Formats: sequence, C-alpha cells, structure tokens
Amino acid sequence: MHGGAPPLRTRKPLVDEAVDQDPLHHQGLPCFFYRAALPLSSRTLRYAAGTIRRHRKSIGSRWRKLCPGQQALLVLAYLRKGETFAELAAGFGVGTTTAWRYVEETVALLAAAAPKLRKAARDAKKAGHAYIVVDGTLVPIDRVAADRPFYSGKHKRHGMNLQVIASPAGDILWVSGPLPGAVHDKKAEWIWGVLAELEAAGLIVLADKGYQGAANAITPYKGKNKPQSQKDANRAHAKLRAPGERANAQLKTWKILHKLRCCPWKAGKLAKAIHVLQIREA
Repeated sequence: MHGGAPPLRTRKPLVDEAVDQDPLHHQGLPCFFYRAALPLSSRTLRYAAGTIRRHRKSIGSRWRKLCPGQQALLVLAYLRKGETFAELAAGFGVGTTTAWRYVEETVALLAAAAPKLRKAARDAKKAGHAYIVVDGTLVPIDRVAADRPFYSGKHKRHGMNLQVIASPAGDILWVSGPLPGAVHDKKAEWIWGVLAELEAAGLIVLADKGYQGAANAITPYKGKNKPQSQKDANRAHAKLRAPGERANAQLKTWKILHKLRCCPWKAGKLAKAIHVLQIREA
C-alpha cells in the first residue's frame, strides 16, 4: 500500500451473507443468487401448498419440477415481493414460462376461494359487527395518457378501481373485481351491488365522501362553513372509519399491487387471492 497505509482488513462473511463470487448462469446470462426473507407465516405457506396439492390430485397431474411447497413459495414471492417471472425462474431453477404458469394456476385457485359478496355480508351480520366500512382503492398500472378510461382523477394516475369491505377492526371481508380507474367509487359500488347487498343483510355502512348520495351508506357532511355539530359528527365518523380503511393498506403490503406489470384486468383476481392469504395471516 502507498504511504505506509495499513492493509485492508477483511472479515469472514456471516452464513446468511455468504455468496458465491463466481456467477452462475441462467438462460445464458450471468447472475448471482442470494438468500432473502419472506415476511409471511408458515401457516400461509402450508395453506397455499395444500391448495396446490389438492388441485394436482384432482386433475391427475404428472410429476413437476417443483413440489407443491416450492410452487407455493414461488407464488408467495411473486405476490409479496413483486418479483418478476425472470427473477423467480432464476431463483427456483425453472423456465420463465413455467414460473408464469405456476403463478397463473395458483392465483386462480386462491381467488376462487375468496368470499362472495352475499356470503361476506351474511358472515359480517353473524359476526355482530356494529358497522362495516366500504372504501375504494386504486391499483396503479402501466398506461399512457391516451388511456383515459384507466385514469383516476382522484388519484392523478392510471389504475384499476377495487371496492373493499372491511370490519371495524380493519379486517378485509370482501374485495370486488376490477373496474377502470376513471370509474368513481359510488358508481363502482353500484355496479357490484355492494350497498344493496349490505342493506339486505341489515348492516350499517360507513363510507367516505366519494359515496355521498348513496341511500344505504352513512357519509360525512359536505360543504364549507358547516355548523360545529356537523364538524363534530365528521370527526367522529372519520374516527370510526379509520380502522376499517386500513384494510386497503393490508392489500398494499403485497408489492405486486404497488404497480401492475401484467394485464390490468387481473387486478381483481390478484387482490382476491391476496385476501384469501391475508385471512391466514390474521
């Protein structure tokens, strides 16, 4: 070393930090592999693996490169961490098309197990909830300015509108299918028949100002220069609604919903699959 500088010291990497310095190759491209944590419970992994195992048995599936547990882990990595199919393929030692096929298959199986609206409403009534919260969320997508139907003026970006029903504690009870982001929340709930179904079940519904005018929901008072009594009522309304609205934040902890790189119309199926998994995490 110049100038009498002491030699650089190196330390032995920890087991979880150790990597091969010689890159391996996947589909002809050099790449490194590393260990990563997936913040999900083993209960969720077992549920997904069991769903896959039963499906394979029902269709008489032949041997596959990944066992049900490995396929479940691949899909959870896709949903929770937003990994690309190329990254999943490299990490699990399968082809990109195979990784895509595993994800498509498993997401469809999980989404099929999501509660239907009528059942969700009846279950909420049986649970004895004092009220439930209806709220809309936008799943961002890759689109250009010309795709006006997907542009949400409220969120100032392109995306798909999903309607979510939540308990007062913030647990997700039901997730709708997708609609273009230009569709307002009030119209979206009408298309899915959300408030009508909840009223039929005898449930009290709280919603934000986006649902004002709906006959079956309690919304905040609107307008400027409101009397103090209305301001107090709005604060109480927001306080009751806030935990339920956190249900949307639960969905967004799954990074695949941060910005869809796939067909926008898959947003609903992905969200329903995540809802089913989130139930196991609760």
